[in-house]
Amino acid sequence: MADKKELDTMRNQRETETHAKTARRKPWSPVKKLDTPPAPDGYEYRWIRGSFLGQEDANNISYRMREGWEFVQASSLPDGWDLPYLGEDKGRLAGVVHNEGLFLAKIPVETIQERRAYYEGKTSQANEALDNTMFNESGKDGRYVKYDSKRESQVTFGKSQK
Repeated sequence: MADKKELDTMRNQRETETHAKTARRKPWSPVKKLDTPPAPDGYEYRWIRGSFLGQEDANNISYRMREGWEFVQASSLPDGWDLPYLGEDKGRLAGVVHNEGLFLAKIPVETIQERRAYYEGKTSQANEALDNTMFNESGKDGRYVKYDSKRESQVTFGKSQK
């Protein structure tokens, strides 16, 4: 049996050993080209088209920025997420995460909710206008067919039934 001094020496050696800080090897799986890290609290990520057929799509980039999207810098990604980014020679897009013509962008969740509410309101207005124009019985315009939600139709194939 080892004496106390020998055990202490063995423990100290074990404690001074450094273990790899990397996680265990992950099993192989197909590459997810548009995989993103979890977005920061209060934000949502989306891939924005930055080029089309090898040409920069400045109109789409400008439009998305005016909508409230902000491009994500590779330096702001959480640990463990090593995504490709544009080099220093790319001007205003230097350091932005990109993947095959797409840029990673973030937007506040409140902005998404406001946008969704705006378009739901526009859809509701359009449906109401359609109902008032086309399906108004007082119009008696023969060009429009009154929609009847209870109407049923049948389709048969082959010989007609008598």
